[in-house]
Amino acid sequence: MPKKPIVKKEKPEKVAKAVAPVEVAAPIVVRKPVEVKFDEDDGITADDFLISEKDAKSDKYYEATGRRKTAVARVRFYTRGEKEFLVNNKSYQTYFPHPDIREIAISALKKMKCLDRFRVTAVVSGGGSHAQAEAIRHGIARVLVNFNPNFRKRLRKAGYLTRDPRMRERKKFGLKRARRAPQWAKR
Repeated sequence: MPKKPIVKKEKPEKVAKAVAPVEVAAPIVVRKPVEVKFDEDDGITADDFLISEKDAKSDKYYEATGRRKTAVARVRFYTRGEKEFLVNNKSYQTYFPHPDIREIAISALKKMKCLDRFRVTAVVSGGGSHAQAEAIRHGIARVLVNFNPNFRKRLRKAGYLTRDPRMRERKKFGLKRARRAPQWAKR
């Protein structure tokens, strides 16, 4: 049986096409001032709340996650729309009926004096109502820093950016709870 000769097929060379560089003009961003009254001693100015023309037209949002114990909150700030605060598609006053817990949830916004400047939506799950409120506060503080990095110093000083690491200790075998032993009777 005769062997067939091996024939190599040559591949056509690829020719690179020269493309002339195209200069693209950067979009012009116009910032609209927001009418706000500020105290001079707070260090917050109207420039901290400027929103670009592009942001004002789009349904842009800033998002962050806040956690506390087993509660997890995903918080979004919308720069446009009705100024409301929704927690799991309910008003925060309805979701947190107790005034002390309600204050915990909005304390980061109050600290930065921007309670009525954004539409805030939070989706929270896990934990109890107190842990959920603190998770929302943590998420709001993180979103405020994403929105404006100048807010970091005041929020850090207030302790709103620190994730509280305290968790419930697990139950141990042979005990009633984490450390509670069964009652012992001498006689």
